[in-house]
Amino acid sequence: MIPAVDGNSLIGPSATGPVIHFRDERITIYQADSTDLNMLDDASVDLIVTSPPYNLDVSYHGYQDAVPYDRYLDWVGTWARSLLRVARRGGRACLNVPLDSNKGGKRAVYADFVQIFRAAGWSYQTTIVWNEQNISRRTAWGSWMSPSAPFVTAPVEMISVFYKDEWRRPHLDRQSDIERDEFLAWTLGVWEFPGENPGKVRHPAPFPLELPRRLIRLYSYLDDLVLDPFLGSGTTAVAASTLGRRFVGVELDEEYCRTAVERLKKSQPPVAGTFP
Repeated sequence: MIPAVDGNSLIGPSATGPVIHFRDERITIYQADSTDLNMLDDASVDLIVTSPPYNLDVSYHGYQDAVPYDRYLDWVGTWARSLLRVARRGGRACLNVPLDSNKGGKRAVYADFVQIFRAAGWSYQTTIVWNEQNISRRTAWGSWMSPSAPFVTAPVEMISVFYKDEWRRPHLDRQSDIERDEFLAWTLGVWEFPGENPGKVRHPAPFPLELPRRLIRLYSYLDDLVLDPFLGSGTTAVAASTLGRRFVGVELDEEYCRTAVERLKKSQPPVAGTFP
């Protein structure tokens, strides 16, 4: 359950808690730190869909995305444990991360995420390969036409899927909205669709709406609670709201929170909550 708030007031960001940028009976957007989700109850979240900062020196407003790699991995472990606390038994976590990177010696991002999440108490279920077919990111070959130090670039990203305690979630009286053809296609482990244009959503590293749309329909029931602890421009919020799920978004940067709220205003069907 999401804690109740008093009317339309905002909660202070430091001494008294996170800032609430949007709230209605189904959706809440917090400006807060994902390593401290004390505004969420234990065992309250059904599905987590997110893409964290990758520590590749991307220019975000509220986060330094270039810290020593051991410190970065410690930070990942902190919020992985925070997510485990708020996840229900049978809750799932879907993380969009790079397969690897040749930048700054950080070459095992996906493998490190799997290891850290398992150490935090999550169980690994599967990995989906997202082939976004984007080869424009190539900036170096290592050693040109030489076996001295070649770099191999894979134009794919990974979606690693974890769960808490048990994988099977009995449907009981819950309803699913996934279609037969979607289920057959999406349970194959390679997804192909293009990425998002950063300029379109005013965020340096967005994922496209298709990514959370598929994950939400494949891994959650109608009216489940979905969480994105790195909300960014609000793509997961838009997907969840249009698919009949409850949603909590957490974002450290105020400007990105406002961008997410603007996108919710324009979503179809439009949400009708309180926009400060």
